[in-house]
Amino acid sequence: MLYRRIQTRQASIALAETRTDGFPVLFLHGNSSSRDVFVRQLESELASRHRLIALDLAGHGASGDAVDPKAAYTIPGFASTVGEVLDALAIDHLAIVGWSLGGHIGIELLERDPRIAGLMIMGTPPVSRGIFGILRGFQPQFDLTLTTKGRLTHREMDRLARLCFGDMPPSELRDAIARADWRMRKIMGHGLMMGAGVDQKKVVEHSPVPVAVVNGEFEPFARLDYLAGLDYANLWDGQCHVIAGAGHASFLEAPDRFNALLGRFIDDAAGFAVFNEATSLGRRHG
Repeated sequence: MLYRRIQTRQASIALAETRTDGFPVLFLHGNSSSRDVFVRQLESELASRHRLIALDLAGHGASGDAVDPKAAYTIPGFASTVGEVLDALAIDHLAIVGWSLGGHIGIELLERDPRIAGLMIMGTPPVSRGIFGILRGFQPQFDLTLTTKGRLTHREMDRLARLCFGDMPPSELRDAIARADWRMRKIMGHGLMMGAGVDQKKVVEHSPVPVAVVNGEFEPFARLDYLAGLDYANLWDGQCHVIAGAGHASFLEAPDRFNALLGRFIDDAAGFAVFNEATSLGRRHG
């Protein structure tokens, strides 16, 4: 594993990557988590074939807190910082694997960044702007408020960890909740309620880029029926995948089944990138 830090306008971003060649895949973690959540992908056989990259978002993990929290801790703000990281890595095409908040950031990037050749989302309902869009995409439960609350008590941190990672959450991921900049949850939640960023429902219903949707059977936050009912422009495999027996972090709870899907998706995203490049060359020389 290769480790490095990239200085962006908002924060010093810590990342890990498995190699410097191969088709790039960027993993974006969820609210109050860290790149450690993707250990079962970064240490899988996929790492021998692809350039897997996982970063800590600003205000999370080993990355620094934001210089300007109100600007950085919105979905568009996170997306801008991720874009700076991609620029620094000189990546010209990639697939993004986004979990929960990371999926929302991925959808924001899908609208603005032509380098994306595939997006996989987990635990992420692509919602329309505003409160009514949120109510349609998310399950109405009190525990959802933990994801947008500032300072959490130890009991609330334990509860959020169990919701995200199951009854026996890894200690390092419970610690990641405690480390996360408490301002981030409040600012991100307020921005989501106020409609900051793109209309995510419209993005997935119009983007030609393949979008894979993978969730656990017992997903606690996103409505699976809502996800299945969207009119995707290019839904990968023609269906939303549901992993039996898994919850919010299916890639952590059922890595073998998840990684089998991910491997196929990366191959298809790489093929999409090649096709797009060939089409662009044809247009320039036609």
